[in-house]
Amino acid sequence: MKGRLNGARFFMPKVYKIPQSVLVVIYTPALDVLLIKRADAADFWQSVTGSKDTLDETFEQTAVREVLEETGIECAPGTPLAAHLRDWRLENVYDIYPRWRHRYEPGVTRNTEHLFGLQVPAATPVRLSPREHTSYLWLPYLEAAAACFSPSNAEACLMLPRMAAAKASI
Repeated sequence: MKGRLNGARFFMPKVYKIPQSVLVVIYTPALDVLLIKRADAADFWQSVTGSKDTLDETFEQTAVREVLEETGIECAPGTPLAAHLRDWRLENVYDIYPRWRHRYEPGVTRNTEHLFGLQVPAATPVRLSPREHTSYLWLPYLEAAAACFSPSNAEACLMLPRMAAAKASI
């Protein structure tokens, strides 16, 4: 990446994405799932996703940050929704789509994705980051699974009834 400072040219080192990310399924008590449409890929509907910013950022910190950045929903410790963010204690390891490999260090082809669920009230407002997403919708979990472009996201939607029931029994 090139830049200028006081007329002098300099090169900034490229910052690569860390191949450790979160997938956060946001859902209502009726098991309606929030899907958001990617700005950089037509018809790619997904749950909240995002990579760690630093290696020492925990998956929970990443989940809280990404939910806020992508939807405007606050679930950080000390907020009303904090107790509703659940670590599903599941991970997917998958091949990074070729169209997005340039975001990672050369040779990195696989990502580890950690799963979370976040139950929110049915009327929770959503405020998208227009740089990342263009629209959103709420769908019953089976319809949400069918609409997801990512197989791991679709699988997470299908697991929702079991994961939500496990949360309720804790």
